Amino acid sequence: MKRALLVFFTLLLATHAFAVSNDKAPEKKGSLKDEIKAYIQHHLKDSHDFYLGSYKDGDKKKYIGYIGLPVILWDNGLVLFSSAKFKHGKAVVSKGSSHYKLYHGKIYKTDAAGTVNYDDAHHAVNEKPLDLSMTKSVMTMLFTALLMFFLFRSLAQSYAKNGGVAAGIGRFFEPIILYVRDDIAIPNIGEKHHGRYMSFLLTVFFFIWFLNLLGLTPLGINVTGNIAITFGLALLTFLLTNLTANKNYWAHIFWMPGVPIPMKILLMPIELLGVIIKPFSLLIRLYANMQAGHIVLMSLIGLMFIFNNWLGSSLSFLLAFAISLIELLVAALQAYIFTMLSALYFGFAVEEHHDEAH
Repeated sequence: MKRALLVFFTLLLATHAFAVSNDKAPEKKGSLKDEIKAYIQHHLKDSHDFYLGSYKDGDKKKYIGYIGLPVILWDNGLVLFSSAKFKHGKAVVSKGSSHYKLYHGKIYKTDAAGTVNYDDAHHAVNEKPLDLSMTKSVMTMLFTALLMFFLFRSLAQSYAKNGGVAAGIGRFFEPIILYVRDDIAIPNIGEKHHGRYMSFLLTVFFFIWFLNLLGLTPLGINVTGNIAITFGLALLTFLLTNLTANKNYWAHIFWMPGVPIPMKILLMPIELLGVIIKPFSLLIRLYANMQAGHIVLMSLIGLMFIFNNWLGSSLSFLLAFAISLIELLVAALQAYIFTMLSALYFGFAVEEHHDEAH
């Protein structure tokens, strides 16, 4: 088992290294440091296409396993086409009288020649249509959702067939499910109300965990390092907390029992601000940790090519290997923290009223 893990991580880092050395950022030439920095930025961003890697064949850049994803735009009507038509940003796609260009990961309206206009800070000022495309992150989330559906559907079926005993891969997931219930949900929410939130807690735990693990593969997927994704997850926790809260929860926010009236008036806006800060801390914590992990790992791999000698490159590889092992722990840890804090907020929302004298 240890040998298999060693081989896996060696191949993982080697594939990442291959991508860093060959996947240069388009339209940007400079030093090796600039190219590595551009690659890291490209890796962190979402994209309208998917490929495993690329390499230079003379002056041409060829892509391995390239897949064009659906582009869905709203521009005075629905516009549909494949992102492969952009040819990695080199071609202009014409639909009716409108022309579209992919520039730095974003779709702009342009003319038939693909003209891009800039402001004084060299930012594109072309009009942008409403982009509802199925990007790499969206497709990864759909894949993760389907994976979870089939995994846990098979687990439920094995329970039904074997009299409440898990079989197959369900034996691996069953202890994790019980841990979420017995060590996260019940202690923080309570025996009485935890069942109302178990479906959400289990879903968000495995969803974040699987996405974090996919982000460690050479596929170049950084879903949980996208602040829009973490915002959506935190928003769900915020809505569930406040829509299911009892009157005791709101009483402690707007009119705290046992507190003098002047202090109630003073504390009320602070407590109300806390309602917003709690989910905000959720989204920032997950986003910052996963984003930082990707930056550190890719930077260490890039150092292999900057040193370009057996000593420096070997040390960089070993350090990157160690960070990859740590990132496996971080992937599960961040899923645990998000789930645990969500359960804690749910517990605040449904906490029963206690007698002040008692």
